[in-house]
Amino acid sequence: MTAPIRYGIIGCGSMGREHIENILALGGRVAAIADPHAPSRDAALALLPDAPQVFEHHQPLLDSGLSDALVIATPNFTHVDVMRAALKTDLHILVEKPLVTRIEDGLELVERAGGRKGIVWVAQEYRYMPPVAEMIRIAHEGGVGRLHQVAIREHREPFYPKVGDWNRFSANTGGTLVEKCCHYFNLMDHILREKPVRVFASGGQRVNHLDEEYGGRRPDILDSAYVIVEYGSGARAMLDLCMFAENSTDNEHVVVVGDAGKLESLLPSLTLRHGRREDWGRREVWGQPSGTGKGVSVRRVWDTNIKYPGQHFGASYIEHQHFADAIRRGAPPEITLEEGLSSVATGLAAHRSIDTGLPVEMSDMLPAGW
Repeated sequence: MTAPIRYGIIGCGSMGREHIENILALGGRVAAIADPHAPSRDAALALLPDAPQVFEHHQPLLDSGLSDALVIATPNFTHVDVMRAALKTDLHILVEKPLVTRIEDGLELVERAGGRKGIVWVAQEYRYMPPVAEMIRIAHEGGVGRLHQVAIREHREPFYPKVGDWNRFSANTGGTLVEKCCHYFNLMDHILREKPVRVFASGGQRVNHLDEEYGGRRPDILDSAYVIVEYGSGARAMLDLCMFAENSTDNEHVVVVGDAGKLESLLPSLTLRHGRREDWGRREVWGQPSGTGKGVSVRRVWDTNIKYPGQHFGASYIEHQHFADAIRRGAPPEITLEEGLSSVATGLAAHRSIDTGLPVEMSDMLPAGW
């Protein structure tokens, strides 16, 4: 495909508008938008130098023939209905995370997508953040030996307000560990290049939204958790989430440890640390004492080609570059529906573990052979 890609944006809330900003920064064209909420439509139109066709609902946009590619950024619980309609077309699709809020919906979408001409890409932009992407490259090239542990910490502010306060309820979001953390579970799988086999979690709603009420309903979204994810090789990953910890300097910290060294990525400082173990390969290793920083390289990682950093340190810009390139080359998506569903399943397993106090086997969440 050599002609400019015409984008249709379904969902013009904060994330939909973030996609618009990235498309414009890349020189793309937004040909149509759809959203039932007039203020969101107006906010999107204010960003666009050339007025697109405006729709209240997604089906007329899909029927219009105005788009080559779709960006679906509607509330989580609506993804399945929008995707059912979108998958009937041959349009290329970038659908926001989380793909779905229920396993059965994700399995249905995977089946419906079989044999389509257009690609379907699940937006999981964290792997494209410059220091994280460089960390992954080093890890996959053997820079810290065989990988054994991944640890991700996010200490941040509470959830932002959304239209109609839909994100205050787990029935709409899939739960915090789906809504917020499917990014991280996808990142764990991507770094370790394995599928998870078991999840154990502890968490709760400790501070946030306790005094809020919406139509007689109180929010039920947890605000803090620890999640351990185990893999078939014996590797492990861990998530430390706290959403009442905005007094942080680097609120996101990703650590990868192998038998030959350690990598750390810190955001928003864009810092990457890489250390190799001294005398690695000996039967017993007694290198430098921990905590000295000896032998650790520290550098800031940024991509000066990023024209719009946005909300995710340029990651959405890079992801959109890759998405457009895949469309033009006829290449497969880098993040598939299956990967998107797997990250949702890990989050749902973590919620089930919190509810039961027991480890949850991933074989209980997804069909055999997944």
